[in-house]
Amino acid sequence: MNIGNKIKQLRYRSSVTQEQLAERLGISAQAVSKWENGVTMPDISLLPALAETFGITIDDLFDLTTEQKFNRIENRLDTEKELPRDVLYDYEEFLKGELAAEENKARATELLAYLYWHSMNSASEKVRRYAKDAIRNDPGKKGCQWMLSQAERHAVWDWNVSNHSKAIDFYREVAGANPDKALPLEFLIDNLIADHRTDEAEKYLDKLCSIEEGNPVLKDIYRAHIALARFDESAADAIINELGKKYPEDASYLFEAAQYYAKKCDYGKAVKCYELSFEKEVHRPRYIDALQGIAQINEIKEDYAQAARTYDRIVDVMRNEWGLTEEVELTDAEDERARLLAKA
Repeated sequence: MNIGNKIKQLRYRSSVTQEQLAERLGISAQAVSKWENGVTMPDISLLPALAETFGITIDDLFDLTTEQKFNRIENRLDTEKELPRDVLYDYEEFLKGELAAEENKARATELLAYLYWHSMNSASEKVRRYAKDAIRNDPGKKGCQWMLSQAERHAVWDWNVSNHSKAIDFYREVAGANPDKALPLEFLIDNLIADHRTDEAEKYLDKLCSIEEGNPVLKDIYRAHIALARFDESAADAIINELGKKYPEDASYLFEAAQYYAKKCDYGKAVKCYELSFEKEVHRPRYIDALQGIAQINEIKEDYAQAARTYDRIVDVMRNEWGLTEEVELTDAEDERARLLAKA
């Protein structure tokens, strides 16, 4: 059904004449008649008013397939930092309704998670803004300091809050139910190492090494991080050095080595490895993680101009390799560059 027929159907259902609809929209009745007869289509600027008149969303004016609706939701989440509340509600209701259809359940579930994550990030941005203002006004109060720490994922001194036991329990369950999948084991090992639960991490690393899935470089790198979590820095360094001989030109190894050195605050080696990792990257379009690491290190070192220049490179990759034009990731990168330039 084209949009003209849809407007006619909605008009009949609402008991509205062509003249009444035209009056509400500030156009002629002849224009409405042309829409309904397929001669012309409504101007895009009239779509919000049409949707409001009939109490529907703009998407409801078009006969989209479920897959097209999924794609529109995903695209909008990709390109807008914050959704209007009515749009958020409409998307939520549509996606929840699709959970009952077995063929749509997986995609609807994933998009619901994305929708709530997107909303959470929008709310977190407001928490950060207002909590920082409140702290500057009264730095002796703890409430907003706690809110800010949660919104920005600051370090938390209390072990009972900062430990990752819930994540560990979840990924142990998922890994147990999917013994041939690498990703749940990797997330499990990440969290175990972060909590210095090294014996358990080593046990699950052995399981990871026994399956075909997974990055072989990462499997080797984990040995160094387990040694570091045991406070055996010399053993960890020796593992990294040996792996450098094993994977001298491997972009994945160079990136992981950069991560290792960055965690040790050996920033010179970290930047060198990040640059080599980016240089050796064969994937096109290239990932920007290495450049983001370089930018963060430069900011830590208070070299804001160099950090901003690194964001020039990030924006260039996003535009010219990934083809981004208005996505949230691109606008965030441009905002970071502007922030760093202001500090420089």
